[in-house]
Amino acid sequence: MKEIVVNNPEDLHHAAQKILETVNSKSRIFLFDAVMGAGKTTFIKALCRYLGVQENVSSPTFSIVNEYRGIDGPVYHFDFYRIKDEKEAYDLGYEEYFYSGHYCFIEWPQKISNLIPDDALSVKIEVTGSETRIIKLLD
Repeated sequence: MKEIVVNNPEDLHHAAQKILETVNSKSRIFLFDAVMGAGKTTFIKALCRYLGVQENVSSPTFSIVNEYRGIDGPVYHFDFYRIKDEKEAYDLGYEEYFYSGHYCFIEWPQKISNLIPDDALSVKIEVTGSETRIIKLLD
């Protein structure tokens, strides 16, 4: 387990770099576990920036998935908060994304727990203050 303390939003780029360098050749599927408002999307923005995404990164709450262009190919950002059941993920064609070999950042993965690949990595974000967070990488 890798644990990083983030004291302010400016620390997020360093945290993103550390997380991505730690996993280097492991899975590119990341599951984000945190309470609403903890900063999942904000941290995913930092990860995307580190991966060379230039476009605006925003929560795909209504579209379920956003695709961004990174320096090594597409980066997929999912938010399954609004889905009612796993069938919606099937309808979306989740397999094409999850098994593409590209980065997949997944918010609210518990909504599709039966569809998660075994090698997915969990990122837990704990709120410890108004701007401070502890980010834990669990594999």
